[in-house]
Formats: sequence, structure tokens, C-alpha cells
Amino acid sequence: MHPQINLPNNDQKCPICFMELVPIDDNFLGDGQPTGLVLSESAAALADVASELVMRKYVTTDVHLVGKVTSDETMTRTITARVGGRLEKLYVEYTGQVVARGMSLAEIYSPELYTAQVELQSAARAAKSDHENGVLAGRAAQNLQAVSERLRLWGMSEGQIEEIIESQTVSHTMTIAAPIGGTVITRNVTRGDYIKTGSVLYEIADLSRVWIALEAFEVDVALLSPGQSVRFTTRAYPGTEFVGNILFVNSVLNENTRTIEVRVVVENMDGKLKPGMLVTAEVAVRLDESGQPVLDEREAVAPLVIPASAPLLTGDRAVVYVKSESEEGLVFSGREIQLGPRVGEYYIVLSGLQEGELVVTRGNFKIDSALQIQAQPSMMNPKAELAETPMNMLMPTERETDLETGVIAVPDCFADDLERVVTRYYQLQAALASDDDGAAREAATQVTHALHGQSCDVTELGATHGQLWTQTTQDLLAAAELTVKADNISERRARFEPLSDQLWLAVMTFQGSATSDVKRFHCPMAMDGAGAFWLQASTETANPYYGSAMLRCGSQVASVANLESGE
Repeated sequence: MHPQINLPNNDQKCPICFMELVPIDDNFLGDGQPTGLVLSESAAALADVASELVMRKYVTTDVHLVGKVTSDETMTRTITARVGGRLEKLYVEYTGQVVARGMSLAEIYSPELYTAQVELQSAARAAKSDHENGVLAGRAAQNLQAVSERLRLWGMSEGQIEEIIESQTVSHTMTIAAPIGGTVITRNVTRGDYIKTGSVLYEIADLSRVWIALEAFEVDVALLSPGQSVRFTTRAYPGTEFVGNILFVNSVLNENTRTIEVRVVVENMDGKLKPGMLVTAEVAVRLDESGQPVLDEREAVAPLVIPASAPLLTGDRAVVYVKSESEEGLVFSGREIQLGPRVGEYYIVLSGLQEGELVVTRGNFKIDSALQIQAQPSMMNPKAELAETPMNMLMPTERETDLETGVIAVPDCFADDLERVVTRYYQLQAALASDDDGAAREAATQVTHALHGQSCDVTELGATHGQLWTQTTQDLLAAAELTVKADNISERRARFEPLSDQLWLAVMTFQGSATSDVKRFHCPMAMDGAGAFWLQASTETANPYYGSAMLRCGSQVASVANLESGE
């Protein structure tokens, strides 16, 4: 139960729990392999070690976007005055009015129009006289054609021109008709206004098809391309999901918001979507073996994926324990791999694993700790430099980001963010120790809120350390969310263990004054005898895995302050 106790005689008892000691098996590490651990089937089951197949399958990541509904610019028309004059009548007097194609919008009185009509009638009479006298293409006919063309350019139809010629009456006004059907979205004039040639009267948009103008962060731009399907919702219609396709991805970044416009086209025959409505959108992007969006499934290759809980992340390195069988039992050997992006509950593997291999998804920290206890190199501590004393089983993982110190000094902003996470974690630990599952769930939710609410600029840490900070917080968030989703206190306690391990790695990696008092405790009986760790602020044991049943079971085994001082 207390593996740090190592006594020369097997007839002695553990000075902590007074239980009989178990002799060390010389073959515990599997033929002396430095990164291999041999366990029997029963021992692996007792340690709650689980594994899953490395497989090839398409994984999908969701890109979340926000934006608003706008009119389709290709289905919008601006109505202008083609001749100057006074607006005698307005048939459409307010915005939002729906008009049909050919519907009258306004009437304009124009002296120029009056003069042109008189010229038209005179030219028509002269052309008719020439025609009767056998002159078919004389000056009168040319004049008639010129005057008719002028009226056509002013917006008169052929029917209106013929009516003026045949009636021999002159209209003082000209009617402006709608060139398309749609909704009036702009009205710039009122009745009685004097307008000039080219003045904008109305803007009409056909809203049977609309655009959704979305804003995408620059980190997501590589995942978006024209033709992709987009799902979105608006608060106007709760529970209703709309679907459109990406029409255009802007080539220019908005430097103020650090976003790029993504334009989606949507059919809107029922008219539910109104310009100006805010929307929340989601694009499901399927990735290929290199972590790039799949554009043509006929040419793409499914990626090699492993569960997100399988790799141990140590700075720029990612390591997994691969399960195999031998005559001695189950062999767990460490292997360094290269990871692509994380997609939901999976990581894409770029190299280091083969399809069909088994990787440890639960218990990998225990396997690594077992190697460290035996003073053997482990994947998290490849040089075995920390395995000289019993306390070293509790040291943080060595980060390649700083091989001499193993830690990263961070600005106060990052230390404060981490302190907020630790504070919420303490509330979760106390609730589990008090057997209060409701309070534990709320505290776990607060941990996720603290992780979501981080506001520091990771570029201040540099490329490598910034990437490590981002990955660490993502792993913490994943562990915290699983703790929130647990159905009961027993399941929540089981999911509390990986959250505790992830947070210990975080506070030991990113050093700041805010987390200098974090203490690590260990209970050898937790997790069905496999043992488990947790963090506390106080020195009095409050076991979150057993609560009131064995509240004082366990002891402090490390603290950030002692490890920093070299004690």
C-alpha cells in the first residue's frame, strides 16, 4: 500500500499501516527493459489499466462562429431617378414594404419629361406624314427614333411610349416601377421632394435568399473553404436549426477584431431569416491523416487516431504506453510519438504508432510512476534522475521546455489564472471529502468556468511555452468536463483522479507565487487499491476518494514549496 517503504527483511511490517510487506519481483520491469513494465492480467485489472486500439477513422472538429443575417447583394437593386424633377406621388412610403416586380413605386413630374413627350408626338406625326408620302427613312423617322430612345433611357417602357404617341396627350409625370420583387430596405425620399438625375430613391432586396456574414478567428481559417455545410441557429427561433453553404472566405483579415469574414448563402423562401438577426453557427470539419480538412473524400486517407487520454504530454514530446503480450504477462512499453491536432476526444497521430496496436488510455500515470519507484527510466522521466529517493515518485514530469530546472516561470497574469483554477479545485476536493455530490458537481463546473475565463496573451510565453500552456489548459478542461458529467459521486471521484494529476503537472510546470502552497497527498487504498493522488491547501488529510468512510486515510507526500527549495 505504501510502495515508498523499502526494508531489507521480509518479516518486517510497514511502519505506516503495519501491513506485511510484499517481496519485490526481480522481473517486475520485464527483462530489465527501461521503459517496459510486465504485469499479470489480474495485476493490470487491479491497477485499473485500460487500453484501446489505434485505429484509422475520420474525426470531425467543430468550428464555432458568430455573425448576423444580411441581404444577398446579388439580389439587391437600387432604384434611382433617371430624370430630375418633383416627386408627385409615392406608392411605397415606408421601409419593410413588400413589392412585386413591375409594381409602381413613385411618380415624377419633370419639365424635361414634358418637353420630350411633346417632341415625341411631333416626331411621330412628321414620320407618319413622310410614310404616307413614300419617305421611309427620312429625317423625321430618325428624329422619332432618337426621341423614343431618350425616353427609354429615362425608364419608360415601350408600352408607355406607344401610349403617348397614340393618345396624343402629354403626361406631366412618369411612373417608376420596381425592377424586381422583394422588400424595400431603404427609402431616401418623401412626397414633394425635388430630386436630381441619379438620386437614389429606394433599395429593394429579394430576401428569398440571404447571406449569413460570420466572423472566423484566424486560427480557424485553414479549416474553412467554400462549399462546406454550415449549421446555425438564431434566438428568434429556439430549437430550429438552419443549414447553408459557405459561399466566400474573405482574403483580408480584420486587424481590429483579428477575424476573417465567412459568407454563407441560405435559401429563405419562408422569410424567417431577417437581415440583422444574430446567429450562432457551427461548421463540422472532417480531417485527413495530416490534420487538414477533407476536400475530396475519394482522394483523402482517414487519419490514425488515439483517445485523448492516451498520450502523456511533456513539453514538445508526447509519449504513450503500448500494450503487448509476452510469456511473462502483459508488457507496457513506452514510445515517443508525434501528434497532430486534438479533435474532440481524439488526437491525430502523425508518426510513432501503427494501426492495430494497443495504447494505454487509463492508468498510464500509474505505469510511469511504477517505473520511477523502481529507480528505472520512464517515459515521463527518461533519465531516471529523480528516482533516487522515495519522494521522487511524486515529482512533476520533466519538461523538455527547460531541461535544467524542469519548470517555466510565468508572468503574474498566468499565475493568477492558474491560482483561480486551483482555488476552484480545492472547493471540489472539499466537497468530495464531505460526501456532498451536489456541491462537488457545482465546484467542478466552476473549475471549467475558471479555465474558460482565462484571458492572458499566450504569445507572451513564446511559441514553445505558449503551445505548452494551451495544451495544458485544454487537458485540464477535458478532465474537468468529465468530472462535471459524472452521474454520481462514485463516478465523480473516479474522474477526479486524472484532474488531480493534470493540475499537479500544471502547477509544477508553470511556477508562480500564486500556487507555491499547493500540497500533494496520496492514498494507497483509493481506486480499489491502485492508489490515487489529490491536492490540498491544508496539511490535515481530507480524503476526497472515501469521504467520511476513511477521511484521514492518506498523507502528504509533496508540496510545491518544498520541491522548489530542494527539500
